[in-house]
Amino acid sequence: MKLLPMEARHISRAVEIERLSFPDPWPASFFVSELENPFCRYIAAEDEADGRLMGYAGFQYVLDEGYINNIAVSPEYRRKGVASALLEALIEMALELGLSFLTLEVRAGNAPALALYSVFGFKPVGRRKSYYERPREDAILMTRLLKPEKAGSEPANDNIEEI
Repeated sequence: MKLLPMEARHISRAVEIERLSFPDPWPASFFVSELENPFCRYIAAEDEADGRLMGYAGFQYVLDEGYINNIAVSPEYRRKGVASALLEALIEMALELGLSFLTLEVRAGNAPALALYSVFGFKPVGRRKSYYERPREDAILMTRLLKPEKAGSEPANDNIEEI
């Protein structure tokens, strides 16, 4: 597996992976705008044998706050360390940018993703009721502090249902 910055040449395969992974897949135009946005970072995992896109991940940031938009791996490459490698690369990029934390939302019923994020130090900080549609499901908010001394403390979860 080779990790590299995501490029326009990856978009058609990323759209295919989206369709295989999510009930509301992102269109190609979304990837185009994200790759053009100077406050977004996306990384691609390619199969070294044939250059095929195995998965991708990305985040956007404002000041020192990072929000992971998506991590997706093609079904034939799942459970082979691709998502872990992508998440590790995102964390490294966030650290290089000097971000204080990364946060994300994940379906409450997505046990593999919840486990992955937990292994990488993301902690549940709240729940968004009925956030996802098709099927309707809660979102679990998870955050990983990158520079606790700068961030001050754990993210506040006032007025958010405890998990």
